[in-house]
Formats: sequence, C-alpha cells, structure tokens
Amino acid sequence: MERSLALFAIGLVFGGGIGFVVAASNGVALDGHDHSSASDHQMQTASVELKTNHSGQTAGHNHNRTTSVPGGPDAPSLKISVSKDPVSGYNLHIMTENFSFAPERAGSDHVLGEGHAHVYVNGVKVARHYSAWLHLPTLPKGDATVEVTLNSNDHRMLAVETEPLKATVTVNVE
Repeated sequence: MERSLALFAIGLVFGGGIGFVVAASNGVALDGHDHSSASDHQMQTASVELKTNHSGQTAGHNHNRTTSVPGGPDAPSLKISVSKDPVSGYNLHIMTENFSFAPERAGSDHVLGEGHAHVYVNGVKVARHYSAWLHLPTLPKGDATVEVTLNSNDHRMLAVETEPLKATVTVNVE
C-alpha cells in the first residue's frame, strides 16, 4: 500500500509538471496575464482576438484608460523605427527619453517615468516589451502598420497631458 501511495504522489508531481510545461509552451497563463511574445507565436496577427468585458478590460488590465503625466522638458517621449533585418524579419527600435523600462514592476502601481511598451501590428497587440529593440520575425504582406504605446506599470497607456504616448510606422512588405 505504501508503494502505491508513493507511485501515486510521483505521478501527480510529474503529471502536474508536464501539464504546466505544455501550458507554458502554448502561451497559457493561469494568472490572466499574456506572457507570450511575438516570437513565441510568429506574429499570428490574423487570428488574434482580444477578449474584453463591458468595461474595456483585457486580461485583468484596463487598456482603454490613460495615465496623464505632466508636459515639459522632463516629459517622456517616444520614437520608433522599423528596418529590415539582414537575416530575416524586421527590427523594431523603440527610442524613449525620460522613460525607463521596468519589467520587475509590471502589474504594480504607476510610477512616473517607468513602465513598458505594447507593440501592435495592424491594430493587433503582438507583444508587451521591456527594452529598446524587438525582432519581428514576420510582418503581413502589403502595408503593415507597426504601433508602439508606452504604458505605466499598471498597463494604462501613458499620455503627456492629453496626447497619448504612441508612435506609428507603416512598412511596405513585399
């Protein structure tokens, strides 16, 4: 009987571990956050749908509201560029001033001048990002619109006074 219980416990541990590995490899997050990246899903822009409730919340965060920060010389700013990668895909350069990426505080309270970026291709969110460079493995053929927003730790889009902190570039992909 003791051996049966030991084998049962071992089966539970390994079965649970395999389940978590399979879930993680498929982008499943149990806490309601999207932990996938663009490279994990090869930019499945055509099939991604954001599921929202009536208050405009996605995955437990309010992505429709903004957090206004004061204007002036210390206000954060954002510029982006997209260039063809010499090997494959495209490279997105996210250039900020007066803003620091803070992955360790994602989901926490707003702190002036820090947070993360949300990256969209043709209006579909493809990544939450925490640094200046992102490799985009593919872009849809034709005119592909790449947009980046700067977001506070609590995922609200930042705005300098009333102007949202976002930048857009259109790339012609043949």
